[in-house]
Amino acid sequence: MRQLAGKTAFVTGGASGIGLALGRAFAQAGMKVMLADIEADALAAAVESLENFGPGVRSVICDVADPVSVERAAAASCEVFGNVHVVCNNAGVAAGGGIDNISLDNWRWVLDVNLMGVLHGVRSFLPHIRGHGEGGHFVNTASMAGMISGMGLSPYTATKYAVVAMSEGLRPQLQPLGIGVSVLCPHFVRTKIGESGRNRPERYGQAQPLDPNSPAAAVVADISRQIAAGLDPADVAGRVVNAIRADELYIFTHPNMREIVDGRFAAIEAAMDQVTAS
Repeated sequence: MRQLAGKTAFVTGGASGIGLALGRAFAQAGMKVMLADIEADALAAAVESLENFGPGVRSVICDVADPVSVERAAAASCEVFGNVHVVCNNAGVAAGGGIDNISLDNWRWVLDVNLMGVLHGVRSFLPHIRGHGEGGHFVNTASMAGMISGMGLSPYTATKYAVVAMSEGLRPQLQPLGIGVSVLCPHFVRTKIGESGRNRPERYGQAQPLDPNSPAAAVVADISRQIAAGLDPADVAGRVVNAIRADELYIFTHPNMREIVDGRFAAIEAAMDQVTAS
């Protein structure tokens, strides 16, 4: 999709962070934008912050863990703007899950938002995009945590690996239909994902506080520091816009992660060499 002006984008997690930056970048590219989020006040503020781009930015409340909510948001987007072309399944949350605290509630919440939320977005918009025949593009937000695993038994990492695999499998099926697929894999970005528990629905229970003296608490504190010093979401959004135009599958944002990724692939290749030689 080299031509974005005049097209419509739908972005989940659009009230802040990468989602809001994507909305701004799309609006600057001349697109109409529907920002979707579960957080009503932040969503209203997000739309207000983009009002200089004219009436082409709207919002809809959406809980991506609920397929009905996503379907309603998709219908509302089509009602307001007509055909939708770019769908960014971007909403994400994080919760602890090390070996000392295997919380089923944490796993269900993170899986429902980070993984099933992507599925719900594809499921709700794909028939529409195929039907209008004008082409389109899905951008599924994963993470470098979907390429390298260093967080132990983590629901977050598990979902991001799954989103990478889903996107890789979806791309060749949609290419013949003129629909692109990209998977966004950033490292640390200045977002509020460390505060995602503020929007945790009651059905997933209350998060259990970490022992401040535990190794897990030290890991969380270190991650929080790195997020605060992370990449500007606007830089991530710029990469996404370029990747959509170039029809790129993988969207990376942190070249300093190359050495770690190479290490993972080297270990895989060594294991394959071992079995080949046996």
